Amino acid sequence: MTTTTANPSQPLAGLRLLVAEDEMVVAMSLDDLLSLSGCHVTKAGRLAKALKIAATDTLHGALLDINLRGESVFPVAAELDRRGIPFIFLSGYSTHHVEPPWQDRPVLEKPYDHDALLELIGATFRA
Repeated sequence: MTTTTANPSQPLAGLRLLVAEDEMVVAMSLDDLLSLSGCHVTKAGRLAKALKIAATDTLHGALLDINLRGESVFPVAAELDRRGIPFIFLSGYSTHHVEPPWQDRPVLEKPYDHDALLELIGATFRA
């Protein structure tokens, strides 16, 4: 995995992140927030595209909406885990919708606080 040097004014600068989110407004909001924080964002709104990115792209982490157009995102989580890439689940549901193999992973419930999200990203992907 590629390492990045943190910039004190942009502590997330240089992070390469996958955002798997099927709600366009939410995906655009995340892209804006993360880009302003210095991240490089690749978006996927469908499971097949998210799986391809998870399997091939150089990533420091991923934000995964649990449900992508009616399909479970857990195959993407499995691929990221296989590659040693950390991820955070985003969910409009309660945390009990996370399947047992992934229940120890961070989950941020929607709607989420931007500061809390950025703090969790820093703690999870810079660790």
